Amino acid sequence: MPVEPHVHTPGPTDIPFPERPTHPFQDMETRPIRKIVVANRGEIAVRVIRTCRELGIGTVAVFSDVDRTAPHVLQADEAYRIGPAASGESYLRGDRILEVAARTRADAIHPGYGFLSENAAFAEACENAEVRFIGPPADAIRTMGDKTAARALMRRAGVPLVPGSDGAVESADQAARAAEAVGYPVLVKAAAGGGGKGMRVVREAAGLDRALDAARREALSAFGDDRVFLEKYIEQPRHVEIQVLADRHGNGLHLFERDCSMQRRHQKVIEEAPSCILTPEVRERMGAAAVEAARACGYVNAGTVEFLVDSRLEFYFMEMNTRLQVEHPVTEWVTGLDLVAEQIRIASGEPLGYRQEDLALHGHAIEARVYAEDPANGFLPDPGRLVRHRIPSGLGVRVDAGVEEGGQVHIHYDPMISKLTAWGRTRDEAIRRLERAIDEYEISGVATTLPFCRFVLGHEAFRTGQFSTHFVEEHFTPEAMARDGEDQDVLAAAAVLIDAHARTRAAESRHLPADAPGFGAWRTRRS
Repeated sequence: MPVEPHVHTPGPTDIPFPERPTHPFQDMETRPIRKIVVANRGEIAVRVIRTCRELGIGTVAVFSDVDRTAPHVLQADEAYRIGPAASGESYLRGDRILEVAARTRADAIHPGYGFLSENAAFAEACENAEVRFIGPPADAIRTMGDKTAARALMRRAGVPLVPGSDGAVESADQAARAAEAVGYPVLVKAAAGGGGKGMRVVREAAGLDRALDAARREALSAFGDDRVFLEKYIEQPRHVEIQVLADRHGNGLHLFERDCSMQRRHQKVIEEAPSCILTPEVRERMGAAAVEAARACGYVNAGTVEFLVDSRLEFYFMEMNTRLQVEHPVTEWVTGLDLVAEQIRIASGEPLGYRQEDLALHGHAIEARVYAEDPANGFLPDPGRLVRHRIPSGLGVRVDAGVEEGGQVHIHYDPMISKLTAWGRTRDEAIRRLERAIDEYEISGVATTLPFCRFVLGHEAFRTGQFSTHFVEEHFTPEAMARDGEDQDVLAAAAVLIDAHARTRAAESRHLPADAPGFGAWRTRRS
């Protein structure tokens, strides 16, 4: 297959791996950034490239074999092949990404989220190669990535913690003593984990040994580390996180909170800012605790401190994500800040240009993650080609997409198609606007989570804010989702028939086949 003229495709051994870049750096931390390697794919790579273009910074994309014509590749100034489809042979190959940085004389690498974004060894390798890693120092990643080390640090810093073991439990007897001390139910968690992997709820002593074994096996498989620890399990919690920024000059502040309680198997599906349950006083205390957490680990750049909030609005440190979050657009909506631009400025050595008292919340924003998954079939991934992809628009609507019409959702990677966000002056207005945007969104070729997101937005528990991280298991069934969309399905079917008829007549007038690509597409939520 011929390669587009602007796309360069060095093989994995075409570039000698240098210990130092081929261009000199003087005072790397304050030298202006003129070119960035975007070490990611999909919507986050596109999103970083757009901000770079606004800042006048050159961009270099990297791609695997199946991403040769992906949007992020076509939008970058330069692009280089780094390996086959499997992420372990491409997007997780830090050595190849550093080779590209050296060849293109890039000043910095932006890791996005996922892949190498929280890899301390990669951040360290960037530093050794004198290429700026647009993220925190390696030591901060390493400390906060180890859940037991992070808990110990937060305890010393005075950040509220969920009661639990004083580190990893080494034996069943030690685990049993810790569980008895905090009281059942308890949560067994992987020390090096995240995303719900290596996590088990234990409601009585009889189930502890089995949960320990299962959590250790899963943790070893997912993270190569089978250490686990125990925490008190909080019933009906809310998951509320605080966005923080810190520069190299000792300045740190927070950009308020996001409520990420709407989850499926510990994975976020709908996020909003601000949280509808926090009082101004609790918001201030949580923000201060998050800033202290960042200071304690020597954090620099953008990060997120995640808390569990109980029914009394008491909050407890859960973990810190040492990277940009998927859901950062809702914070951008309510603060007016471009978080990627802030990351780049901090990495360039600039101080934060504002103080905590300069920041205020403006309106309300909600994000719906659009995945190629089938919510009627256990949310199983449904990779394939987007035969039709027509995004909504209008006042207060934003779509961050990583796949275009005719493009492919690949089985090798996360099946996210896009992030759909809406802003309103009030929470109710934001909900209505997001509902309208979902109804306008058209995709065919794959099943998506848009029907599920529409179900959530219309549910009384969500609208009133009376929900927890258990919403899905308590309220969602495919049957309930189907009932919720019955009337709309009739209207959608009629609209499709009218659209197909109009396209057929247009095709006949141009002597085109009636089944030409794009004819008769269905709106995603009715697929």
